Amino acid sequence: MINDNLEQQAQAIFTKNFINISHIPNDWKKKSLLDIADFLNGLPMQNYRPVESEKGIPVMKIKELRQGFCDANSEQCSPSINSEYLIQAGDVIFSWSGSLIVDFWCGLTCGLNQHLFKVTSNRYDKWFYYSWIKYHLYSFINIAADKATTLGHIKREDLAKAEVIVPNQKDYIKFANLLEPIYNLIIANRISNTMLTSLRDTLLPKLMSGEIDVSNIKV
Repeated sequence: MINDNLEQQAQAIFTKNFINISHIPNDWKKKSLLDIADFLNGLPMQNYRPVESEKGIPVMKIKELRQGFCDANSEQCSPSINSEYLIQAGDVIFSWSGSLIVDFWCGLTCGLNQHLFKVTSNRYDKWFYYSWIKYHLYSFINIAADKATTLGHIKREDLAKAEVIVPNQKDYIKFANLLEPIYNLIIANRISNTMLTSLRDTLLPKLMSGEIDVSNIKV
């Protein structure tokens, strides 16, 4: 509930200052999603299974992105894949095929499967490109629905056509000071929830089985 409210606040601030403006200032620029961020497509992880001497790491597919964590049913891949395909907490992930979703990953380290983009930028902050992808998501869903395929998807040309507005440096910093703390708090809250859930799932079976004895603990 707290994160939902924070997300709504952030989207309201973004919409007010970037979408519902009467005119674009002369020193702001029109660009595309491909101009402000890099979209790295994942690997076909069935070709990167762990070898016998390796302890595998979970594979992130659309299911994992949707539920926000990997579980015992998640496939495994080799931890020795190229590091750019490793997903860490706080990364922005965008599924471009099937169920179109953009979200911050707040689970454990995992490998990026195909049909998912890891979105990064060395030019702009994640609050900025996340907000613009989120804004265009509804139109992307419509584009995917119109494609005569089993799984609707979008292409890089759709990203190139998705217009964004880039403010001048002074205004960018002003908006960053409003939005970046909100999204940092959302990510921190979700990472904490993931860690607590993982701890609960680890300890509860041991408590139920008696492997951990708490009878002598004084309250």
